[in-house]
Amino acid sequence: MLSREEILAVYETGPEAVVAVVEGLQAQQAELMAQVQTLTVRMQALEARLNQDSHNSHKPPSSDGLAKLPRRRSRRQRSGKASGGQAGHLGFTLLPVAEPNQIVTHAPPQACPQCHTRLATAPSVIRERRQVFELPPLQAVVIEHQLLQVCCPLCQRVAAGQFPLEVTQPTQYGPGVKALAVYLHEYQQIPMARTQAFFTDVLHLPLSEGTLANARETCAVRLAGVETAIKQGVAQSAVVNFDETGIRVAGRTHWLHVAGTPSLTYYALQARRGQSAMNAIGILPDFKGTAVHDALQAYLAYDCRHSLCNAHLLRDLTAAGETTEQTWPKAIADLLLAIKAAVEQAATAGQTQLAPQAINDFCTQYQYLIEPALQANPAPPPRRGRQGRQREGPLRNLLLRLKNHAAAVLAFMHDFGVPFDNNLAERDLRMAKVRQKIAGGFRSWRGAEIFCIIRGYLSTLRKQDQNVLAALNSVFAGIPTMPRLT
Repeated sequence: MLSREEILAVYETGPEAVVAVVEGLQAQQAELMAQVQTLTVRMQALEARLNQDSHNSHKPPSSDGLAKLPRRRSRRQRSGKASGGQAGHLGFTLLPVAEPNQIVTHAPPQACPQCHTRLATAPSVIRERRQVFELPPLQAVVIEHQLLQVCCPLCQRVAAGQFPLEVTQPTQYGPGVKALAVYLHEYQQIPMARTQAFFTDVLHLPLSEGTLANARETCAVRLAGVETAIKQGVAQSAVVNFDETGIRVAGRTHWLHVAGTPSLTYYALQARRGQSAMNAIGILPDFKGTAVHDALQAYLAYDCRHSLCNAHLLRDLTAAGETTEQTWPKAIADLLLAIKAAVEQAATAGQTQLAPQAINDFCTQYQYLIEPALQANPAPPPRRGRQGRQREGPLRNLLLRLKNHAAAVLAFMHDFGVPFDNNLAERDLRMAKVRQKIAGGFRSWRGAEIFCIIRGYLSTLRKQDQNVLAALNSVFAGIPTMPRLT
């Protein structure tokens, strides 16, 4: 900062000195303005990151925390139906049985409560019944296998029977106990210590941690062939949902990949997330159907049809609408929802595709919205002296994704077999995240592999409305229930 005396001294020196001082001040001002602009951009980016939650980003709802969020307007439209069960809903009313296991008779009073006449010989007028469904006392059944030996009266050779193949120890747990233990731990996500507590408190069986670990290992080994069949069934499906999530194994972050259909679920554990991991899994390299995913670049590298998750795009459009005063984010979101409603209405009416004119109109509207938006958000000027890909910014990146992958964004409009979103794969991964929250991760790679094998089998059976516990009993009986593979 120049003092008054210094300014006067410069003035007395002449015009050139004044011009030099003013030019220097202008250079300093330009440098300060550039720094302010940089800080403003960083501040806006930080504010946008702080304002992200599950409604405008890819973050899960569990990350929103317990703080009260501002009221958001849901995209779901009111159906107009009354709350509760709808007409035609069968319900699950508890009905009485014709042959109860036990009958308890409650005798009438010995005398009439009004005139005190003795009722010992009075005939019964009506019999009212009420049934209570109750559990009997739970306890384990101990089955003893005895091996008989006989001596041949002719040659004196001793002949003995044979124990069943599954009976290998003097004392051991049966297949039903092991199936229930795996069911509680792997399907119901009950931690190992609480599973042990259940067997101790309810069945009076001191199930050890080693016994439970051995039961999981045995179950996974016997399901190896079933897992391979499920993988082949997924690979041959017309539409498959793909997704991946980070998971902790032996203290390090690995990646759990899922490939699923409405009736099949296949999990794969990999050290990496990208294309090298997907090649190692072996489904996408030869896949010829439609891959539904969240636009991760590794998926787009494969030579198959693609469908992008529109639920993710709607959240991205919501974030774009909240960070800019431009109108195109809401307009594109409304158009996607309008197409979704048209597809659902046509499918309900028994149609297998939209009318060609409707498809053409929707595509025209889609392009009409994107092109002006791209012009309103031009590419930034090229960087000087820096290598690497030019950053486009979040708004332009979103618009380029919508333009360059329009066929994948609107795949659900052209093929009713393609879902609007990738929620199926996200639901398949949800239990893995629940497991991680309960246990914090897996101690070993093999433990995580066992989880993938068993969980994929149980998820597949549940999608096919099969009894999960009965299927686990069949696994430990040596004849695993085979799910449908189509």
